[in-house]
Amino acid sequence: MANSPGFLAHHDGDVVAVAVRDLEPGPAEGGYLRGPDSVTVQLNEAVPLGHKLALTDLAEGADVIEYGQRVGTASKQISKGDYVHVHNVRSARWQNSVA
Repeated sequence: MANSPGFLAHHDGDVVAVAVRDLEPGPAEGGYLRGPDSVTVQLNEAVPLGHKLALTDLAEGADVIEYGQRVGTASKQISKGDYVHVHNVRSARWQNSVA
């Protein structure tokens, strides 16, 4: 990457990455801590610093993988390049809790 990455993913196979600065819609280049050197994603919407973006399309109910681990479930269809947050993901942490 010629410039510093706009986002980082932890493992090859992660379906989300974290913005390392505020990102605007359009092409964004990022990298992996463990995996391919770089990847470019067409962002569909702005992604704030520290928030997640989708690296692949996810169907409603699909596992959200980050750090090589299941961290949540898509609560609705998520397209590659979408902002991923509480409006479209349910945390795996609370899914097995008794209400």
